[in-house]
Amino acid sequence: MFKLASWNVNSLVVRLEQVLAWLDKTDTTILALQETKVVDEKFPRQAFIDKGYHVVFSGQKTYNGVAVISRQPMTEIIMDIPDFVDLQRRVLAVTIDDIRLINLYIPNGSTRGSDKYHYKLMWLAHVTAFIKQQLKLYPRLVVVGDFNIAPEDRDVCDPIAWKDSVLVSPLERKAFFDLLALGLQDSFRQFTQDDQSFSWWDYRAAGFRRNAGLRIDHILLSKELSERCISSVIDKDPRRSERPSDHAPVLVELQS
Repeated sequence: MFKLASWNVNSLVVRLEQVLAWLDKTDTTILALQETKVVDEKFPRQAFIDKGYHVVFSGQKTYNGVAVISRQPMTEIIMDIPDFVDLQRRVLAVTIDDIRLINLYIPNGSTRGSDKYHYKLMWLAHVTAFIKQQLKLYPRLVVVGDFNIAPEDRDVCDPIAWKDSVLVSPLERKAFFDLLALGLQDSFRQFTQDDQSFSWWDYRAAGFRRNAGLRIDHILLSKELSERCISSVIDKDPRRSERPSDHAPVLVELQS
């Protein structure tokens, strides 16, 4: 059995000690990070190497950035969606043993109808085509990350208040279910979960204390991996830390 997790850390430099402590506490085998917000030259790789991890990362200054931390070496590394020119660092695909991992930081979309919203939908179309191609090559595939999409109303604290907003719009939700239609399973929904289970809470207006959140961080598993999944949870403990990320880690346990 091993643990695979995804966490939007909203600045790895700020949250480094929290991430290292969480790895120690949970004994996680593979951790995908989003919004690292650090250029490659300044990525704190040695901190992870000292704990026995391998590290692959793709970053930029101030914004975006993705990384994968793994107990095992990583090969077949891809840092861009093929045939799609995008300077933003949002994709990282690696192979770890017999598992193909695709780590995504999907654009937020700003507001419906904006240029950033259309960019998000275009980005989703390109990444969906990429994942479809990867599934043909790798039957044991997992797609993780901050999707910036709450798939259903039960993934939203107040669906009426959020109606017509980004993250919950029909086109974004369709893009999410288009991914599932490729043959992926939303691991969280494989199990009975508490109502009002969220992975992100706004820093403002005491969002976490009021549990006014969204479930926008996901781990999607191919059929072979979904059959090996024995749990899928959201770990809210790090969100209670001093200076936390606004996201909580999401975590699955898989039979080896």
